[in-house]
Amino acid sequence: MNPLYPELPYPPALKSGAIRIIPLGGLGEVGRNMTVIELDGKILIVDCGVLFPEELQPGVDLILPDFSYLKERMNDVVGLVLTHGHEDHIGAVPYLLRLREDIPIYGSELTLAFLRPKLEEHRLSAAHLHQVSEGESIDLDNFTCEFLAVTHSIPDALAVMIRTYAGNLLVTGDYKLDQLPLDKRITDLRGFARMGEEGVDLFLVDSTNAEVPGFITPEKEIGPVIRQVLAESSGQVVVASFASHVHRVQQVLEAAQAVGRKVCLSGRSMERNMNIAAQAGYLELDPEVVVRAEDMKHLPANKRVWMVTGSQGEPMAALSRIAQGQHRLVTLEPDDTVLLASSLIPGNENSVYRVINALMRQGAKVVHKGNRAVHVSGHAAQGELLYTYNIVQPKNVMPIHGEIRHLIANGQIAHATGIAEENIALAEDGVVVDLKDGKAQVVGQVDCEYVYVDGGSIGEIDEDQLKDRMTLGEEGFVSVFAAVDVPTKIIVAGPHITARGMAEDEGVFREVLPDVTEALQKALNLGDSDPYRLQQAMRRALGRWVARRLRRRPMIVPVVVEI
Repeated sequence: MNPLYPELPYPPALKSGAIRIIPLGGLGEVGRNMTVIELDGKILIVDCGVLFPEELQPGVDLILPDFSYLKERMNDVVGLVLTHGHEDHIGAVPYLLRLREDIPIYGSELTLAFLRPKLEEHRLSAAHLHQVSEGESIDLDNFTCEFLAVTHSIPDALAVMIRTYAGNLLVTGDYKLDQLPLDKRITDLRGFARMGEEGVDLFLVDSTNAEVPGFITPEKEIGPVIRQVLAESSGQVVVASFASHVHRVQQVLEAAQAVGRKVCLSGRSMERNMNIAAQAGYLELDPEVVVRAEDMKHLPANKRVWMVTGSQGEPMAALSRIAQGQHRLVTLEPDDTVLLASSLIPGNENSVYRVINALMRQGAKVVHKGNRAVHVSGHAAQGELLYTYNIVQPKNVMPIHGEIRHLIANGQIAHATGIAEENIALAEDGVVVDLKDGKAQVVGQVDCEYVYVDGGSIGEIDEDQLKDRMTLGEEGFVSVFAAVDVPTKIIVAGPHITARGMAEDEGVFREVLPDVTEALQKALNLGDSDPYRLQQAMRRALGRWVARRLRRRPMIVPVVVEI
């Protein structure tokens, strides 16, 4: 069921001369961005990212876009274009390549540098990676792609103009209009204007900050605040950020150098990404500032800075382990400071605040965006979106990258600049938009579910199983076992009750054993020989007692064995 379009049929066959756009992720959530563009039987894909699980998805490692629509059509895919190197745009690429390993992939230098180790981990070839840069154009069958520089919270991000005989599409990727970026690589507004003059039939625009008034603070204003936080702390400082936020790491390194501290990049992904960025020339790792973990223990606390991951409260990330006192290198003392140099991704609030509380319980001072200006977003706010719409002047708009509230807010901004409501295509994951004769319309919907990665399994977990896991975690587990001789209607063994996660003394269940035995014997006496119905008789008796006596609703697993 789609909240924006409650009753959408499967889309009709694509008409000749029409372009079809199908978001398989990123519309309705912040993450797993992936858009399919189809023309005359050929398919171009823009981005292929992951979504990170929330508390309601225990045991899940990653959430992928739903590739179902593509599985039978992989040979029609002419290329995959990556706008930048964040996980929510490239993290699912190895899983897509399991369907077809030789898909041509196009991205900037740093984007492909971040992708290569992922392919190696999955034992996939990197032979089909093709580096592109701003100002470059490539032909991919029905599609001609021209790349434009955009500013984001990671270097080397790109927007892409997709030209076809049936119309032109401009995809912003994630972007903002910082006029004083650290790398001096500003969003190419002159290029956007040139695309507008040529004619943009459909503008796919980043929506993440569409509810935020005004303009995003320039990145350069964050550096002095970080420096001040490091200078004020009398103990060690732990800085948590995304493992791909090259600009933020650079600012921390410069601030540490200015106040006489050393920095250790801690964690596999942080070390790997920053070394990749340094090798590609996007980060300066001064050996006088960056030291190894084993060297940190020889430094006084007021000379240490640990650069770690976990700013979103991820349970297995370094910051969460530090908060729980389980990190092998970092132990917090009351004079220490923890700096969260990132924004909150929607859905992660509870996890982040739980980590903050655990850090403060240890006596650490926690600095975050809510109490100091230690982070700026990488996404355009309302004022920047208005400027962009007025520069491009598109015929049709399709808000992308955001929750429903973000998409709707972005559509309202587009409408404020004079774009008619009927030319604003609001869609969610799986909703199909066709561009025909300069008009974009919603025409249907394809299946587009969450695909869960749990260890080595992909797509083998469903929502019911996640609910079971939540029940196990919150309410506990009770099993009840009995062996019966159906012909003689005798209970041969049991019932035996075992509980986990809900009763410290399993002896409490002795009270309910007579009720469970009576219910099972009654079912046998009535001539019931179906093991399922015998199991349900025990389940009902036990469940009623647990709810009344223990005030819990655990998972109850009854087992009846026929002798």
